[in-house]
Amino acid sequence: MTLIILVGCIAWTSWRFWRILPFPICGKWLSVSVYILAFLVIFPHFMCGDRMPMPLATATYEIGTSWMIFFLYALIIFAVLSLGRLFRIVPSGFLRDSWAGTLTVVGAISVILVYGNIHYKHKYREFFDIKTEKPLERPLTIVMASDLHAGYHNRKEELSRWVGLINAENPDLVLFAGDILDGAIRPVLDGNYSEVFRSIKAPVYSCLGNHEYISGEEGSEKFYEEAGIRLLRDYSVEDFGIRIIGRDDRTNRSRASLQVLSTKDSLFTILLDHQPYHLEEAEEAGIDFQFSGHTHHGQVWPGNWVTDAMYEKAFGSHQRGNTRYYISSGLGIWGGKFRVGTRSEYIVLRLHN
Repeated sequence: MTLIILVGCIAWTSWRFWRILPFPICGKWLSVSVYILAFLVIFPHFMCGDRMPMPLATATYEIGTSWMIFFLYALIIFAVLSLGRLFRIVPSGFLRDSWAGTLTVVGAISVILVYGNIHYKHKYREFFDIKTEKPLERPLTIVMASDLHAGYHNRKEELSRWVGLINAENPDLVLFAGDILDGAIRPVLDGNYSEVFRSIKAPVYSCLGNHEYISGEEGSEKFYEEAGIRLLRDYSVEDFGIRIIGRDDRTNRSRASLQVLSTKDSLFTILLDHQPYHLEEAEEAGIDFQFSGHTHHGQVWPGNWVTDAMYEKAFGSHQRGNTRYYISSGLGIWGGKFRVGTRSEYIVLRLHN
């Protein structure tokens, strides 16, 4: 059903482009064909991207996923203009063989995408100051991030810049809430991305995300080991006098319950759980702070409206009883590198008595 709706929307926007373009028939055919092919190019990537030459695999990924955002805003703009035409606010000539209409639609989408790309590249620093009565060895600076999605699009040079931001905080600990990998293990292994993570100047812990399952659990675990990242998969550790619990991703329906993982001792406890479902479990287990990601806060508007409706908390800080939460919109992103109405971020937590 979803596929039928998607194909219908693509057909409708293709027809709207055909109608609005002020070109001869051959120009219309060429333009609409390019529009449709940009959609189709993602399928060979998903089917055989790991067997393509790396530049081709990267190009098909970036073109195909960026087209999705172009298509989304084309659909919204044409829907608004069609409603305007229905209520006679927009003149009929504006939507047929019109330079003014074409430049308005394509120009508006271009402005949105350029803004979205610039906004994505800016990484926001979210600071938290938490005072606890639980014993600490000393005040701690903890940097946290989720959803790096390293792979064909978030490549080694970009990861190096992000690690530079992390190291600039002089952290005692670095915590990742899953989806370090995007969905394919090949680019991170071929590009030796692990050396970037090994340059982090603090102990690093992470839980798994759903994209590590897409990449393949065995390959993901191997990468984590090579990168010097301590994977907590339904496991907890004590470091610097605090307890860190990492839950396996809910993709694993047999993962351990939080009640089993929680020790309920006197240590300040941080939970890493990639997907922010059932937040009441952390409260019931006596967790002090839960850090999650996954939602991307919808990535681009109006996707944030969707995630806000889906989750108890889709983005930002939250509290239930004595348990505090932060749901991150992610440092990286899946697919096209655009942020509209959302942001890319990392979190700096100052924990002290």
